[in-house]
Amino acid sequence: MVKWLRSSKSGMWVITVIRLWLGFQWLMDGVGKVTGGFSAKGFVANAIANPVMDPHGAQAVGWYTPFLKSFVMPNINVFSFMVAWGELLVGLGLLLGTLTTAAAFFGVVMNFAYLFAGTISTNPTYVLLGMLIMIAGFNAGKIGLDHWVVPFMREKMPWLKRSVE
Repeated sequence: MVKWLRSSKSGMWVITVIRLWLGFQWLMDGVGKVTGGFSAKGFVANAIANPVMDPHGAQAVGWYTPFLKSFVMPNINVFSFMVAWGELLVGLGLLLGTLTTAAAFFGVVMNFAYLFAGTISTNPTYVLLGMLIMIAGFNAGKIGLDHWVVPFMREKMPWLKRSVE
């Protein structure tokens, strides 16, 4: 399956459809936040007050609540900005096929942050699709601007020429 995603023409088309759908979802989420005066303060406060618990009644992710309390809450305006613009940029990257694997990676990172905070919603689906895009690598962005961007970057940054296959 990995070889098919990374090198086949049919895999390229399948992953492109997935990439476009996921990119549109991220873009719409980001546009709503960027244009709607979004603040993560209520979300983070709820995640601190109601941490995810394991079956034994202990915090499932013990380090996350202290991180939210001591680092995120004091810098909530910065995090609100990063969430809104991060979602918008992930969406643009996936829709345009520009730095596709990086966009998918940062989308997956944001989804895990939401999952650690206890929000299920569409996050597991986004994680799964983002992982598929990352596995597909360059093939995920061939029908997109990566067709030109990646070869240009590999020429300018020789360390990018290494193959991961």
